[in-house]
Amino acid sequence: QVLLVESGGGLVQAGDSLTLSCAASGGTLSSYIMAWFRQAPGKEREFVAGVRRGFRESVKGRFTITRDSAKNTVYLQMNSLQPEDTAVYYCAARGSTVVVTATSAYDYWGQGTQVTVSS
Repeated sequence: QVLLVESGGGLVQAGDSLTLSCAASGGTLSSYIMAWFRQAPGKEREFVAGVRRGFRESVKGRFTITRDSAKNTVYLQMNSLQPEDTAVYYCAARGSTVVVTATSAYDYWGQGTQVTVSS
């Protein structure tokens, strides 16, 4: 059983940067596809970025996902934040070698961290 705990969310102003962290326990991150999703009020949860060994994918050009295997932690660096980026951000893990965007494909989820961007 993999436990994921996100941190780093908060209230920022438009144009600011923020880095989210996802610490894993109960498993080795290198064995999983790791991803970040987000869910805004009234909207479906959507894929933001995913990473596996030697490959990173992000649907948001301003967002970068990285993984520190030594710390068993995944990060999401978010730059030039806008009010439309306001959402709860979730970390997820999938026992596979392929990054996919469907929420149903992920086996483990964190509790989420709130990011609020004011204009």
